[in-house]
Amino acid sequence: MQVYLRMKKNLELTGYQELKLKDIAVISTNSSKKHQLENLPIYRVSKKDHNIVIIDSFMVIEHLNKEFADLEFQLIGPAQTVIRIQKRRNSPSVFIAMGVWLLIFVGTAMTIMNFHYDVSMQEVQQKIHYLLTGEKKEYPLWLQIPYSFGLGIGMLLFFNHWFNKRFNEEPSPLEVEIYNYQQDLDSYVIHHENTLNDTNAPHSSS
Repeated sequence: MQVYLRMKKNLELTGYQELKLKDIAVISTNSSKKHQLENLPIYRVSKKDHNIVIIDSFMVIEHLNKEFADLEFQLIGPAQTVIRIQKRRNSPSVFIAMGVWLLIFVGTAMTIMNFHYDVSMQEVQQKIHYLLTGEKKEYPLWLQIPYSFGLGIGMLLFFNHWFNKRFNEEPSPLEVEIYNYQQDLDSYVIHHENTLNDTNAPHSSS
């Protein structure tokens, strides 16, 4: 009887616990033992694992072959599951949140102002005003005010977020960069944290 397994790429836990097969993999089979397979203990996460555990499909298949010798297992998809153990944290205080917000706000404002100073934005706007009206004016507000609003609206559209609300399903460039960073990080921990890549580590699946 064939059993198809697809390992989950990532899994986040909030504490130490016993992992069952259904926690780290999706199972597809016509066997009557499907429920038994799903609830089979695979690994117990403990303090010695720190905050990252790599469950390799080879270890899982090896363990399943011992428990269910009459079934044939086929792996589909990722070869490892990256498990991250998140420690419970208290909510940050309002003062800390306001301090971080103020720091980001001031830093962003300084960045925008320094950029505009480097490209002589005020002189450019004065020149545009002179070309369109034939008059020289130090502060062409009819250009500067819409430009300021457009800058803010453009940033909202660029990052595709208004607080927790998303304008459409397309990911923002920041989300794409975070995703790429997460992919690189997963590849790194899979290579360095996987016990099958460590010749000195005992190979155990339970």
